[in-house]
Amino acid sequence: MKFAFLAVLIAPAFAAQIPAGTEISIRLNDKVSSEVTTPQTFHATVIAPVVLNDKVVLPAGPVLSGSVKLAKAATGTDRAQLQLVFSEISDGKVKVPVAATVSGLENAREALDDKGVITGIDPSQAYGSRLNQGIAKLETNEKFSALATILQGAKQTLKIGDVNANIDYDAGVELTLKLTAALNWTGSTTGPEARLQPFPNEASLADLVNRQPFRTVAAKPPKPSDMTNIMFIGTEEELRAAFEKAGWSSAAKLSATSKMETARAIIEDRGYKEGPMSVLLLDNQPPEMAMQKGNNTFAQRHHLRIFRRPDTFAGKPVWVCSSTHDTGIDFSERDRTFIHKVDGRIDRERAKVVADLLFTGLVKSVALVERPDVPATIENATGDALQTDGRMAVLLF
Repeated sequence: MKFAFLAVLIAPAFAAQIPAGTEISIRLNDKVSSEVTTPQTFHATVIAPVVLNDKVVLPAGPVLSGSVKLAKAATGTDRAQLQLVFSEISDGKVKVPVAATVSGLENAREALDDKGVITGIDPSQAYGSRLNQGIAKLETNEKFSALATILQGAKQTLKIGDVNANIDYDAGVELTLKLTAALNWTGSTTGPEARLQPFPNEASLADLVNRQPFRTVAAKPPKPSDMTNIMFIGTEEELRAAFEKAGWSSAAKLSATSKMETARAIIEDRGYKEGPMSVLLLDNQPPEMAMQKGNNTFAQRHHLRIFRRPDTFAGKPVWVCSSTHDTGIDFSERDRTFIHKVDGRIDRERAKVVADLLFTGLVKSVALVERPDVPATIENATGDALQTDGRMAVLLF
């Protein structure tokens, strides 16, 4: 049975020219906004290593400096716009010029063009704006004016706010950059991944991984769903500390309150970082923890469920996790409720979680373990096809 360390991440690194077109994952350290008319500068941190030819050429950790080139607030007729430019990247010792444009938005409601210009939503198309338009229309009709008053009162009682169509990215928002010119990086190529240690007792770890159930089941109605793809070895306190440091939030439990807050987030077209998740079971047990990372829309989020297992390894508790990336929201006629659509390439989400936790510096060892009996394609409880190489990432804290 093949057992694989993340050899790429612990391979010796070297300084190199990073070619134009290379993408870099970053996290904003400062807020930027389309509403601010004065000059805005900001910093952003590289959060995942850049690997070329199986070598780390840019580690996680260096900080980019930049400024806002375009900031245009939303009006009644025009959408908001925001454009970020980057001028420098530094590891604290070396400063190097950089030319890059934003090429990807993480869990954002906005659109992005090939020049890196971010364009905001059309507020008139949001549910909240449509509700206001409907109330205004009813108010002009004598027969329905009383209904308009009732709806306006209900809106106030439910604390439904108006849609904010501006682009406000707080510190912690994640973006993808694409180099528009080669980057001659001469700084450090050593990041948190270089401090990883080999796993103890590889054969026992492979056996442990392959004894775990790999399929969750939706609670209502019972139906096979997401696949487990990550194992954590550590205490609950260690897991929670690592996810908090990585910018993830605990999901609220399903309740009348959380369902109402979800409805408000959808109507107001905004994010809800503690948004609840549907209940999935593993060996008939609910998850001990549910974590997520979003931005400014409830429709998109990274999210995972963590299940406690009866095993221990290296004297520490064992947990398994099913992680997926919500990419949209839809109404299920079958289930008569809103459901999230997911990115079927779940290995990408596995890599995202591993990179986030590695960057915290709290992970001691990482491995990828083969699972020969895991199917390459399955369908989750809501009908999305999921594809995987079948391997499980294992993190020892």
